[in-house]
Amino acid sequence: MRSMVWALVITSVAGFMAALDNLVVTTALPAIRQDLGGGLTDLEWTVSAYTLTFAVLLMTGAALGDRFGRRRMFLAGTAVFTLGSAAAALAPGMGELIAARAVQGVGAAVLMPLTLTLLTAAVPEGRRGLAFGIWGAVNGLAVATGPLIGGTVVEHISWQWIFWLNVPVGLLLLPFARFRLAESRGPAGRLDIPGTVLASAGLFGIVYALVRGNADGWTSGPVLTGLLAGSALVAAFVGWELRSPAPMLPMRLFRSRAFSAVNAASLLMFLGMFGSIFLLSQFLQGVGGYSPMEAGVRMLPWTGMPMLVAPVAGVLSDRVGGRPVVAAGLALQAAGLAMFALIAAPDVSYAAEVPALVVCGVGMALFFAPTANLVMASVRPHEQGIASGANNALRELGGALGVAVLSAVFSARGGYTSPQAFTDGLVPALWTGSGAIALAAVAALLVPGRRRTAPAPAEAAAVPQPVA
Repeated sequence: MRSMVWALVITSVAGFMAALDNLVVTTALPAIRQDLGGGLTDLEWTVSAYTLTFAVLLMTGAALGDRFGRRRMFLAGTAVFTLGSAAAALAPGMGELIAARAVQGVGAAVLMPLTLTLLTAAVPEGRRGLAFGIWGAVNGLAVATGPLIGGTVVEHISWQWIFWLNVPVGLLLLPFARFRLAESRGPAGRLDIPGTVLASAGLFGIVYALVRGNADGWTSGPVLTGLLAGSALVAAFVGWELRSPAPMLPMRLFRSRAFSAVNAASLLMFLGMFGSIFLLSQFLQGVGGYSPMEAGVRMLPWTGMPMLVAPVAGVLSDRVGGRPVVAAGLALQAAGLAMFALIAAPDVSYAAEVPALVVCGVGMALFFAPTANLVMASVRPHEQGIASGANNALRELGGALGVAVLSAVFSARGGYTSPQAFTDGLVPALWTGSGAIALAAVAALLVPGRRRTAPAPAEAAAVPQPVA
């Protein structure tokens, strides 16, 4: 029991720290732009440098844990993440900040998938729904409260401290993880270096093209090269994985309808959610006139819901199955963004925004915890490490694509020149995010439902039979 509690605490804190840095910078973006300079593209890369390296290396992180020891690699990932955080805090310019964010992403890519495999190994199967519910609540809270924590720190200290805060947490995690977590390994195998290179280069090309499309023109040489070469490299990655004796992402996993559907839902959910939060946090400051902390506080109807609802969602998924809970959460998330798009205006009152924020928060909370359980249940036990890495990779890829795609929609229709211009870009971007999450809800409905188990012979004999 004690080892289970320690595993839950350590993995939840580590997951919170890594998940927090996805969006903690969003309310700090105006302050970073004022201090270090840069335009919309630089701000996008401040977020995307982390999410992209996180996404493309997550499966490699899971494979390293399986081969060299999950606790050992968890410690290594935590150390790299902590060093990257210190480098980001000390960055003298945008280039250095973006590079440090990429280093953070490398560390997070190693530690994050191992939080689930370490937790799965420490918790009995009958209690995993509750454990994943708590883990999901903490991670969901980290993603949602990133704007609040970032805004509070920026307003009362400085933007550098959103990164400095990770350093003591990381240093505390290292000894606790070393002495309180049990070591475990997965099936030993060769590392898929060609697969990692093909996936990384291909995804970088696609995201680069999406980020630069409006600024350079969609028919410009660099953008077309990024789209075409990136797509070709991703196709080459799939072909390599089908033939590789030790694939980073075994394509046979996608033969499972449950695995394919839950991962498609995860990618689309994060695409819509990340891109929307990236823009909404700036809307509250640039159009609403709120300070960074005030903007974060006004996101609380959204950010408070995961803490309240996600543990309940975990228990509920144990009783009724994860599919209906996840599908309902995604439908609510899509509805919340649509509600915000309908009322967004330069003079919109905060009271009019609250219902949309609450609906988004409940939807996010219902999504997080059951999804982890669905992913783990869709594969065999020895494949859980790679399944966790694949799901987290697709989530982070969705986040990187979400910032790029919704920012492209935003800049095509609006800009930063006036509150009206910002709103003109925000509304179609929110509709795009809502549509992506609605598709995610459809994908979630494709997950097979819980199978009814046949009664044991003794139980069957005890059931009264109808009389003819």
